[in-house]
Amino acid sequence: MAAPTAPLLDAAGKKSKDVTLEEAVFAAELKPHVVHETVRAEMNADRRGTRAAKSRGLVAGGRAKPWRQKGTGRARAGTTRAPHWTGGGVAFPPSPRDFDVKVNRKARRSALRAVLSEHAANGTFGLLDGSSFSEPSTRRATDLLAQWGQEFPLVVVAGDDEPHVTKSFRNLDRAVVVTPGELEVAALVWARSVLVTQDALEAVQGRAS
Repeated sequence: MAAPTAPLLDAAGKKSKDVTLEEAVFAAELKPHVVHETVRAEMNADRRGTRAAKSRGLVAGGRAKPWRQKGTGRARAGTTRAPHWTGGGVAFPPSPRDFDVKVNRKARRSALRAVLSEHAANGTFGLLDGSSFSEPSTRRATDLLAQWGQEFPLVVVAGDDEPHVTKSFRNLDRAVVVTPGELEVAALVWARSVLVTQDALEAVQGRAS
């Protein structure tokens, strides 16, 4: 089986050559259940878990019995903060919680390798010569993608020292620009195409291996 390759694109979207990718990262077996678990864990990690309401024990007031037990003709009541009273507490209220789901490091890396391999096999993974962007230009980024011929949504991975690339792509609709350390499996599953700068490729391969 031939080693996986990806086109190296310049700022105009023209392919200068095909770059051979690391086979251990870009030719991995797809394990759907591992990818699912990883995406679920990443999405749960983004949940704040701060939803809450006050129970009858947390609502202020209601300490005194509103009327005597017998003789009024009304139903007995012990507090004005019961759930069926206006201004009362909530029955079984939601409380702050942690949605984190544990996924082993080896499983996360396996999922990352699997999704990168799918993009490489489908021809939706490309490399970008970051040095060809001498200044930020959204127009050049748009022209590059039109020349490349891939579909949105798009994930662009650029290094911290490549601000021109980041600023060129971040204003595009349905495009997400991240650093190698921020790259998540969920974003790669969402994306129809992936573009990684040459300088960021080694870091991406390091995260997945």
